Amino acid sequence: MAKKKGMKLIANNKKAFHDYFIEDTYEAGIALAGTEVKSLRMGKCSIKESFIRVENGEVYIYGMHISPYEKGNIFNKDPLRIRKLLLHRYEINKIEAKLKEKGLTLVPLKVYFKDSLVKVEIGMARGKKLYDKRQDIAKKDQRREAEREFKVKNLY
Repeated sequence: MAKKKGMKLIANNKKAFHDYFIEDTYEAGIALAGTEVKSLRMGKCSIKESFIRVENGEVYIYGMHISPYEKGNIFNKDPLRIRKLLLHRYEINKIEAKLKEKGLTLVPLKVYFKDSLVKVEIGMARGKKLYDKRQDIAKKDQRREAEREFKVKNLY
């Protein structure tokens, strides 16, 4: 089968951008079983409640839900199993050093196909306070109102 070029988004974590300041991003591969890849091709994935940990020099994603493949029968894996993320050693060392800072965590931002390979974009994140979230909501409202006025003004 010919490899498809380009990027196809599977799952996006909008809540991460609402709850965290994203300071740095990394692209990682995932170790998956065959039926999981088939399920991802159908778009059945959720990363809303998932998080990432570094243990013994390896990076794992917890709580990533990949629905079982309908035609997979005995080959299906547990939908919420822990999956290993594939990163270069120097990237893992860099992430571990940054995680030792207070208040930083790793969150998955999106899952996508990149030239037929499944990739996860992970972000080094710092939690937002309630007033930061309110400021972001106020900025979005202002931008939306300005766009609305601009659109009305250009109609006439």
